[in-house]
Amino acid sequence: MEAVNNVGNELRFEVDGHLIAALEFGPQDGVPVVALHGWLDNAATYRLLAQHLQGIRLIALDLMGHGFSDHRPAAMPYYIWDNVADVVAVLDELGLSQANLLGHSMGASIATLLAGCYPERVARLCLVEGIAPLVYEPQQLPQLMAAALDKRRRMRNKTLRPYGSIDEVVQARVNGRWPVSEQAARWLVERGVVQKHDGIYWRNDASLVLPSILRMSEDQVRAFIRAVAAPAQVVLGREGIESDLMPERLDCFRQLEVHRVAGNHHLHLQESGARFVAGLLNGWTE
Repeated sequence: MEAVNNVGNELRFEVDGHLIAALEFGPQDGVPVVALHGWLDNAATYRLLAQHLQGIRLIALDLMGHGFSDHRPAAMPYYIWDNVADVVAVLDELGLSQANLLGHSMGASIATLLAGCYPERVARLCLVEGIAPLVYEPQQLPQLMAAALDKRRRMRNKTLRPYGSIDEVVQARVNGRWPVSEQAARWLVERGVVQKHDGIYWRNDASLVLPSILRMSEDQVRAFIRAVAAPAQVVLGREGIESDLMPERLDCFRQLEVHRVAGNHHLHLQESGARFVAGLLNGWTE
């Protein structure tokens, strides 16, 4: 692990020859919490929440393919479970035999999978607007896999179009599938774009937007949730995203608190939601 001196709160980890970047907030002797962001976001998604933490050392990762972290090899699809191995490697570098995990959306799914795989390594879970991965029904898998492989082949040589300015990228993020405030968008964009000779591009690996070639089934996902030993706190936005599978999945946890608060899918990037989630984490210091 190497701290970047000119920033102070930037961290770098090497995992299997690849760089994983992170943002660190709070005191070195604070209760460590490893934070995992959502799909196409990055570690900056926790900047607002970090302002309300007390006694917490928050280590927010850029997952592979996102932010300042490396991309996976071109021939390697992005499977959500590969992130579990990455996060465990980071925990090892941090010297954390047991960790507290915070996850938003896709990051929440990764946190749950990790806690199911390695229940002895997770002390507490806070899951924001997410619980576990999306699934494919077994009988649909052949057709869905074929469609995903076909799209991957068609997209192989696609050229991305650059943006003309940072403001243009910010507005695109503000008006994205899950809108965020302009300030939140600027935080994400600062960490999520790269300037090239012909314009500004997202740093995110373009392969992240391709459909998954393979997903777990619902029975497999619930097996992971049932294996989680850590107490879990789930925070859902009243204007967020809730699937029909949510109630049955919640029932699979052994120890669970569910909180429904004002906010949308990115409630942690809204002031009231950030304060609420920070309050839960601050309770972990007691």
